[in-house]
Amino acid sequence: MIVLGKKEIEELVDLEEMMDEIEKAYRIFGSGDFYMPERPVVEHENKTLMYMPCYTKNVIGTKILTIFPENAKLGLPSIDGVVLLNDAVTGAPAAVLDGQSVTAWRTGAVGGVAIRHLSRKDCHTAGIVGAGVQGFHLALYACAAREIHTVYVYNHSDRDLTEYLARLEKAIDNPGVKVVQCKTVEELVKNSDIICTATPSETPVLPEDKELLEGKCIVAIGSYTPKMREIPDVIWDLVDKVYIELPYACEESGDLSQPLLSGRITKDRTVLMNEFLASGESKEEITKKTTYFKSVGMGLFDVCIAQKLLEKAKER
Repeated sequence: MIVLGKKEIEELVDLEEMMDEIEKAYRIFGSGDFYMPERPVVEHENKTLMYMPCYTKNVIGTKILTIFPENAKLGLPSIDGVVLLNDAVTGAPAAVLDGQSVTAWRTGAVGGVAIRHLSRKDCHTAGIVGAGVQGFHLALYACAAREIHTVYVYNHSDRDLTEYLARLEKAIDNPGVKVVQCKTVEELVKNSDIICTATPSETPVLPEDKELLEGKCIVAIGSYTPKMREIPDVIWDLVDKVYIELPYACEESGDLSQPLLSGRITKDRTVLMNEFLASGESKEEITKKTTYFKSVGMGLFDVCIAQKLLEKAKER
């Protein structure tokens, strides 16, 4: 059995390959050739274990997450875990991978695929709202998907971002790309062609300003409970559709469940990303307007990314 930690995974990752793997996962999702049951959750004393199993023809994968809110007091991540891969025929364990790393790289890749297909090809600036792990990886994939010359970063807390910005610039590893901190979210939105949100906010983090948001490509990944909300209602005056990964997103994320409940939108304005990618619909026409992709993630993504990383590890 192969064990891949954070360092090994980072060395194996190729951003273009990871995005290609997400597109492959969308094709598998569209074919229905997988089994992804509801995720079992076990809770005890404010400590949660979450199991996210998924079967494909080639492999069985299970992401096992621990959610320990009290870790914040210890200066540790509240969410941790591993991804376990099993042989699809025998069930024998094949690999264990660091769950934080798999989640970060696959979530960034999901955002990268959205940018590939929902942003104009002449987009050269990207804005990241939320200076955390996911925002960091979204910035990397934005630079891989488009020829970005400036990445703008805004964080709602007043923590010092000097080290974060320097680390991000080093990871992008392109002298033609600058990383700039914004003092306000309005400044970020005004200057960014592509806007990615990665926060746990329960109130919209983007301004309720139609003019500022018009013509942007918006990728939202932060809201994963019905209480969380990153995107303001004004977005529904700018977009015809919102692109999502699976129907459950309409229940899980407040960015969709809240406007659906209030009647601000109806479900017929949601489009599954796998159907959009398979449709052959003209992306040039779509990207002339504001576009909006909302991600909540799914186990199939983790399995496909983990399997690709295992294949690359074996090749080495």
